Amino acid sequence: MKRYVTEFMGTFFLVFTVCLAAGGRTSLPPFAIGASLMAMVYMGGPISGAHYNPAVSIAAVLARKLPGADLLPYLVAQLAGALVAAAIADWILGAPFAPAPAPTASVLQALAVEALFSFALCLVVLNVATSKRSAGNSYFGLAIGFTIAAAAFAGGPISGGAFNPAVGLGTILVGAVGGKGSLGNAWLYVVGPCLGAVAASRVFAMQETGA
Repeated sequence: MKRYVTEFMGTFFLVFTVCLAAGGRTSLPPFAIGASLMAMVYMGGPISGAHYNPAVSIAAVLARKLPGADLLPYLVAQLAGALVAAAIADWILGAPFAPAPAPTASVLQALAVEALFSFALCLVVLNVATSKRSAGNSYFGLAIGFTIAAAAFAGGPISGGAFNPAVGLGTILVGAVGGKGSLGNAWLYVVGPCLGAVAASRVFAMQETGA
């Protein structure tokens, strides 16, 4: 149970930071988001693996670094944390925040950005937090946090910068339930990260075997 509670808490603070930083008036939101993820990864890494992202959990299962039986409880905990965080942020800000692609970006461009940066995130997590080659390192939180900060800086203005189905679904669902948004973009933030997760697990398997 402590692993699921940790996934809930870590996802909560990640999504809460995303909503307040990107939906408020915070300067340089990617720094705040990357720092929040880094801190939560160091907090929860020894307990749950600190996924806080359904795409990362899927990649971990496919790479055999997380038992398949844990996948559904992890996903439920992550989505619950995201929903609660988005609801509280909505109350604080007075308006919901939800990611959305840039008006100038095509659907395929936004999907590619979500998939590619999710691939990068999942591959980094698998290599620095699960591989025997990097066991015992003290930089895993920095690597993961900076990956998402870089993704938010570079890809956020194009795709909306979720790179995480919990972030995308949690924020969009809260807005839709309150009658302040639509579900139109929700699939983008599920399909893109999941594609990246599958690809990352395959590349990681090759790295581990030396193929």
